[in-house]
Amino acid sequence: MLCTSTRILFSTTTKLALAASSSSSFHFHFFSTNYPISVSHLPNKSFPKPKPNFRTLTPLFFTLRINHTMASPSNPQSIHDFTVKDAKGNDVNLGDYKGKVLIIVNVASQCGLTNSNYTELSQLYEKYKQKGLEILAFPCNQFGAQEPGSVEEIQDFVCTRFKAEFPVFDKVDVNGANAAPIYKYLKSSKGGLFGDGIKWNFSKFLVDKNGNVVERYAPTTSPLSIEKDLLKLLDA
Repeated sequence: MLCTSTRILFSTTTKLALAASSSSSFHFHFFSTNYPISVSHLPNKSFPKPKPNFRTLTPLFFTLRINHTMASPSNPQSIHDFTVKDAKGNDVNLGDYKGKVLIIVNVASQCGLTNSNYTELSQLYEKYKQKGLEILAFPCNQFGAQEPGSVEEIQDFVCTRFKAEFPVFDKVDVNGANAAPIYKYLKSSKGGLFGDGIKWNFSKFLVDKNGNVVERYAPTTSPLSIEKDLLKLLDA
């Protein structure tokens, strides 16, 4: 579960369904989703005491902080059901990739496999992006601490050294209790030779146009060696 906060400033008369509370924390129903709300008063302003009914608030300035959770899908049917963070921390709905063939890979900048994998992934992307290939790279520092830099440093490394044009997302864990939900799904869809856990940097998952995980490749598998499998999906 990921917890985020949104600040909304109201300056006009607002009608809310307020829940009875002795504190400044209460709930209301907003776009069919229950959000916990905390109210922060601005200087020289007051806030009406919450009551368990609808109440019209007089015009005033106050700040609402909405703490809401973005859960991974409870019963995901495909990769397209997930939302991930890009390198700037923005949400990316993987449903936007419907109709695309994906290679999803956990990357690292200081690994013995870095040069060969980034080089060949860039070659594949350049060759097949017009046919519908997308490569989603997720930096991970869980293997030999070989991805220690910030996301900005990782992006700069990938762009300047390898001229890679495919997106690099936010850093994630791929194993353990804090593994990103998308990686839990990938591993459950295609287990490895010695169990589901990701073994090292540059494990690769091949996903079809409908978001189904079709194949999983070991870190040492050359990206160019999966070209035949990739073409079958692109031509389907």
